[in-house]
Amino acid sequence: MFGIRFVKAQPTVHLMQFRGGRVVREGVGLSFFYYGPTSTLVAVPLSSQDRPFMLELVTADFQSVTVQGQVTYRIREPRRTAAMMDFSLSRSGQGHASEDPIRLGERVAMQVEVIIQQAVQSMDLKQALRASADIALAAQDALASQPELDALGLEVLGVSIIAVKPTPDIARALEAEARESNLKAADDAVYLRRMSAVENERAIRENELDTEIAVEQKKRQIRETQMEAKAALMRKENTLRTEQMAADVELEEQRKALVARQADNSRQLAEAEAHRVGSVMQALEQADPRIVQALAAAGMQPGQLIAQAFGGIAEKAERIGQLNVSPDLLSTLLGQPEASEARSGGGRERGR
Repeated sequence: MFGIRFVKAQPTVHLMQFRGGRVVREGVGLSFFYYGPTSTLVAVPLSSQDRPFMLELVTADFQSVTVQGQVTYRIREPRRTAAMMDFSLSRSGQGHASEDPIRLGERVAMQVEVIIQQAVQSMDLKQALRASADIALAAQDALASQPELDALGLEVLGVSIIAVKPTPDIARALEAEARESNLKAADDAVYLRRMSAVENERAIRENELDTEIAVEQKKRQIRETQMEAKAALMRKENTLRTEQMAADVELEEQRKALVARQADNSRQLAEAEAHRVGSVMQALEQADPRIVQALAAAGMQPGQLIAQAFGGIAEKAERIGQLNVSPDLLSTLLGQPEASEARSGGGRERGR
């Protein structure tokens, strides 16, 4: 009504009001009434903007690749951006009057494409396929020092490379090469595993052989120890046997010496006895036989005296015509002294 309008900006929009070629009001998230026929509003968005891109590039080895990514930026100095590009609102205040806000994203994307193209053209295919992070980092560093972006008052928040893809034919060739490489790696792994198993088996067998050798050596040591013990025992037994034989020989020698001494003593005793008997016999040859008989009868038993008397009678048997022996005397001679004594007593009385 009468050209009076109301505008309300978002908190992420820097709003400026121009009147007579001068800024009369500006700020973030403003809301005010203004007179439309004499005022121009400029709205510069301060929020971050994402600009995707897809590039068809050629690597250093002349292979085509597709680079897909995204750049994130924001307006850091809205006055400088508004001075370089048209961010004025339409008369109705419902949108921008020009397409410069859209072109701003295209200009940023153009700078990113130039930098990424330079990076990719310096790499071969395989290196480019594996260098997405390096390419993104190089692009971000290069954009931070671009004078055009600084003049526009822009700040690059980040560059992301989503994918680097070769053409389908090259991709199939690379897949085949990788597949063959993987199969070869699998074969090598199987070979290495079998070699490792063989080595382990050989090591186990060597350990078993070493164990058997150690066991045999231990058994041989035990046998040698047993043989040495037996030999020592045999030597000891031989020594004891030799000592015993020596002791027996010494004992036999002692016995022999004792027997010889005993024989010598017996011979000397016999010689002494023979000398004594000879001396006695010589003395008896000169003595009267009756005296000898009397001496021999001294201390004899009655029976012995009777026997001696019978011996004397027997010597003179030719002179005896008849000899009567009483029963009592016979009993006395046969070993019944008491009865004979009793009878002899009676006989003696009768004889008297």
